[in-house]
Parts: sequence; C-alpha cells; structure tokens
Amino acid sequence: MSQPASNAELQSVLDRAADGGRITAEEALDLYRSAPLHALGVAADTVRRRRYAGTEHIATYLIERNINYTNACVTACKFCAFYAAPKSDKVWVRDLEEILRRCAETVELGGTQIMFQGGHHPDFGVEYYEEHFSAIKKAYPQLVIHSLGASEVEHMSRISGVSAEEAIRRIHNAGLDSFAGAGAELLPARARNAIAPLKESGERWLEIMEIAHGLGVESTSTMLMGTGETNAERIEHLRMIRDVQDRTGGFRAFIPYTYQPENNHLKGRTQATLFEYLRMIAIARLFLDNVAHIQGSWLTTGKEAGQLSLHYGADDLGSVMLEENVVSSAGARHRSNRMELIELIRAAGRVPAQRATTYEHLAVHEDPAEDPVDDRVVSHLASTAIEGGTAHPELRLVEARR
Repeated sequence: MSQPASNAELQSVLDRAADGGRITAEEALDLYRSAPLHALGVAADTVRRRRYAGTEHIATYLIERNINYTNACVTACKFCAFYAAPKSDKVWVRDLEEILRRCAETVELGGTQIMFQGGHHPDFGVEYYEEHFSAIKKAYPQLVIHSLGASEVEHMSRISGVSAEEAIRRIHNAGLDSFAGAGAELLPARARNAIAPLKESGERWLEIMEIAHGLGVESTSTMLMGTGETNAERIEHLRMIRDVQDRTGGFRAFIPYTYQPENNHLKGRTQATLFEYLRMIAIARLFLDNVAHIQGSWLTTGKEAGQLSLHYGADDLGSVMLEENVVSSAGARHRSNRMELIELIRAAGRVPAQRATTYEHLAVHEDPAEDPVDDRVVSHLASTAIEGGTAHPELRLVEARR
C-alpha cells in the first residue's frame, strides 16, 4: 500500500490543477480523500474562473420539465423507488395526448427543454420513441428534447432487434436533440452490479454514448453517489468518462447527485454526506479538464448545498424542473421556484442567467428590479410521487392515469 500524500504534495497537485495542468486518477483520489476542503474549493473555483473568464461572475439555471411516460420497468434497480414490475397493478402509461398537454404547459411557463424519462417498458422499442418524439417536435418545435440515455438505447435496440447505432439515428431523426446521460449510476463493475445488476455494463454505457457522440448527438454525464461505492470507484467513474471525452468531446456537462433513501431496496443503508458531495464537485472540476460544465444538484442535496457548490467549481445550478417524479419517489423533498433559485445564485455572489440546453445565456438577470415574477414557475412538484400532487392546477395539469 502506498504512503498517503503529504500536505505539501497535495498542495503541489492542487496548484498544478489550478494552473490548468492535468492530474492523474491516482492524484485525484489522493485529493478527494485528503486535501483540505477549503484548498480543494479554492483550486476548483480557480479553474472555473479561468474557463469562464469574462463570464465568471455568472451562474446559470434552466427551465425544463421531466415528463415520465411510464413507470413499468424490467431492470428493477435497487436504488429506484419509481419503477413498478411490468405485470404489477401499479403500472401506468401516459398517452400521447397527456404528454403533449404537459409540453404545452412547459411552453406556457417559459420552459425550453423536456426530459422524457421512464422505465424500461417491455413493449417499448425504437418505434415508440420515434412516434412520440416526432409528435412533440411537430406540435412544439421550440422545445429541446434532452432525454434518455444509453440504458434506454440498449433496451429499445433489443426490443426492436436493431443496433444501437440505428436506434440512435432513428430517434435523433425523429426529434431527440441530446441525451440526458441517464442510467450511468456508477460505471465501475462492482459498484454497478451491486445496485443495477440487470443493466448494461459501465463499459457498454460508455460505448453507446461514444456511438451517439460520433453521430453528432451530444449528452451530459452523471454519477449517483452514496449507494455503497468506494472513493476509488468514484474516481474510476470520472476516469472512464474523461477517457471517452478525450476521444469524442461529446459530454457537455457532469452532474453528480446523491442517492435518496426512501421506498427502495437499499433502504438508506449508505448515503453520501454533504462534504463528500462538495468534494466530488471540486474534484470533478479539477479532474474533468475536458468537460465544460459542472452542475450542482440542489434537488438531492438541498438548496444551501447547491449554493455552496457554486464555490467549489460548479457553474450551473440545474433547473427549475416543472415536474419530477423519480427522485421525489425516493424521498427528495427540496422544492423551489424560479424567483428563489435566482436569489440563491445572487446570494452566492453570482449573477443569475437562464440558459438553453446548450448553455447559451437566454436572459441574464443583472438588475434585481427586473427579475421575473411569475410565481407559477415552481419546481419539482410531483404529479405521481406526492398524493394528490399537481404542479399547476390552474393550467389543468392532467393527473396520472393508472
């Protein structure tokens, strides 16, 4: 076993990273385990400021909606509280009319993006997604469809008997703009098999993302923290992403989020702490020197933690997500609205800006007197996870049909 790095050695690595040098996975693990938290944050924020010189005073947010089309799923991941076994009487499927109504509400409230997210339904192949994406694009061409991930591609390819490449081409032609990086969870084999044994391997997940990037379909990348993985596996996850990014440049952002302990098979036996999360945000900014954006996930860690992440290398505070059911089912109860998110960013010493999916600034809120005041733009009100919950009854949000 190698000796732990000294404080001087850790600071030397931090200085090199802060100056724009690349660090190794071994160095990243030493920093993650042992570097003083403040020094880690200072180095990560230095990297962020350099990358965004000229706009380093800005932090962004997005207005979007997560549209869950079914909870039926054959993968039965142990951390998930959203899915239902396909033959269960708890299964529901939203029809296209309901989905389009939710898209209409998104546009009405100033949303620019939808995330089409659901279970791996045993009957839903490529054709299902082609039909739905083309209908959404026809009705609402201004909405960006930033949805799904490699796991869904693997599943729909198998159902339809086509290659991953053909599946990606077809759903992209139908209207998919980019992949949301869903299903990454933990990429290293031991950690992945422990929580999602029926999903494709981490290597296959990355292979599908690499195919997508080669076809011009970019994506984000994610990490689920706190399901019992080791520190070394967390850093290995980052290394696997960075290696693919060196070849493709197709990952727009990295988004770590924390496991939620309610209503799932893991039952909260392990969780990631706030400090582990902040350290990961900082390490990601230092290690992923080829990924442009690091997003703070206030939904799972809390608004104060999200605000802190802006001082640890994050340049984006995620979304005002007009509807969300998946992590809400597992216990995430943090709620916000557009006005509060703007204030969170401003209180962190940054200028808030609404962004597009591809991170262009749509509205920069320089003057608080001109802030948007639409109190209907609220986030993470679940229509299925919370009993009787509807996000915007004044806009006739349709209740889930079971």
